[in-house]
Amino acid sequence: MIQRVQSVYLLIAFHLSAILIWFSDILIVKGEKINMFNILSSQDFVLIVIGVSYVVSGVMSLISMMLYGKRLIQKRINTVNILLNFILFGLLLFYLVQLSGESMDSLKGIGVWLPLGSIVLLLLANRAIQKDENLVKSVDRIR
Repeated sequence: MIQRVQSVYLLIAFHLSAILIWFSDILIVKGEKINMFNILSSQDFVLIVIGVSYVVSGVMSLISMMLYGKRLIQKRINTVNILLNFILFGLLLFYLVQLSGESMDSLKGIGVWLPLGSIVLLLLANRAIQKDENLVKSVDRIR
């Protein structure tokens, strides 16, 4: 399972979305660092949706990695995960725009850029899955 290139990409995407986000600052607003622990205790609906989206994205990457025998389902899960990460990035930008004059200070949080890294890794995983699928189809033609 881990020997495949796409499994490595999916494992790194899982770490970006679900594990690294717990230890990094998502945003820095008015000098206050906002991480996952702050989000869970926050009353702001957008921040709660952002936190849940990070966790769901990580879980989807992990599920996709475990479905190594079903390449088409794996590609579909990755595509949905890519869309979720685009929505997550949009939510983060929406939240930054809503801040009053603090948007330059809030771009220092690494969590804003993590969805883009996940998108790149998921696209690379889809490309590797497609290469595997083409290889299996070419071997089936020989038989």
